[in-house]
Amino acid sequence: MRYQTTRKLFWGIIFLLIVVLYFILSPKHKIFGISMPDGYELHGIDVSRYQSVIDWKYLESFTGDNKDVKISFAFIKATEGRSIQDPLFKTNWENIAQTGIIRGAYHYFIPTRSALEQAQNFIANVELVKGDLPPVLDIEKVGRTGAAKLRENLKIWLNEVEKHYGMTPIIYSYIDFYEKYLIADEDLRKYPLWIAHYNKKKIEVEESWLFWQHSDKGEIPGINEKVDFNVFNGNIDKLKSLCKK
Repeated sequence: MRYQTTRKLFWGIIFLLIVVLYFILSPKHKIFGISMPDGYELHGIDVSRYQSVIDWKYLESFTGDNKDVKISFAFIKATEGRSIQDPLFKTNWENIAQTGIIRGAYHYFIPTRSALEQAQNFIANVELVKGDLPPVLDIEKVGRTGAAKLRENLKIWLNEVEKHYGMTPIIYSYIDFYEKYLIADEDLRKYPLWIAHYNKKKIEVEESWLFWQHSDKGEIPGINEKVDFNVFNGNIDKLKSLCKK
């Protein structure tokens, strides 16, 4: 009997040590189902129709597995190409405005379509008001136009949109794409950068950057699809300084 008691006590202590070691050694930054990069105050997401209808009020207060991390900003897909509008943009845009989450809108650029018409599509569908982030140009493909023509067309979109809103747009792209096709152009390098670079502990890019999309596999209760997660390179005052005055 004494042997059995001692044995149970021994295994009980071993189990307790395993539990303690798990919490000590496991990553504390595992939040929203993904590992968060260290050293950043502000976290955000970007969404489109693929995430379906979002309860932004719930999302505003949700903190995942760590009470110190919450969603501070969100980019919402507005338009694509010359004539496509994301069917959930207006709903998301209006609903997020009822929260304290800072919002921004982005356009998915199609290289083979008129850059001017693409700018007009975005302008016709996105009204920016005080407190909104600058417009974003999402570029991920060269297409049949070739790199030189692509860069020329991107500048047409950026110039038109900047002229309309009075704000310098942000360029979004994957780190490899940006370094291969865009970084050599002095005109494009002046635009703020939102870079996609997944599953890395830190971002490695020659240019300074504002936003880092570090994962496309985030999980949020109430959203059935995976969600892109981002961090902002600065504090809340710097983020607000970018917004429309």
